[in-house]
Amino acid sequence: MLHSASGFRGVRVGANEGATPRYEPLDGAGARQPRMHVAYRCPKGHETVLVFAQLSEDDVPDVWDCRRCGGTATRDGAPPAVEGTPADGYKSHLEYVKERRSSQDAEDVLAGALERLRAGRALPDELLRDP
Repeated sequence: MLHSASGFRGVRVGANEGATPRYEPLDGAGARQPRMHVAYRCPKGHETVLVFAQLSEDDVPDVWDCRRCGGTATRDGAPPAVEGTPADGYKSHLEYVKERRSSQDAEDVLAGALERLRAGRALPDELLRDP
């Protein structure tokens, strides 16, 4: 229940006499802009129809994510061309390290680390020896 002194009494915005609703333009410039419907089809046959502002053919996206399965949908329904895939594929952290350092560098780094551990007595010598 609202307090009687409250200014909110169920009156909608623009309800005063002579006022126009906020969503209607005063000068009539709010006429519908030209639009275009573009259909995209994924390899599973799902169709997604999108509405764009009137665009040139070059500005309309060639691919779109399917709303039903998340696959890549194209305008002609054909599978999308794979572009930008690296030829080497995914590289692990170790592969990147191997690109930056040679085997000799790795041996040097390991020897230095073992020296520091032994000098600081961080680990007992028994743990660092080969069994």
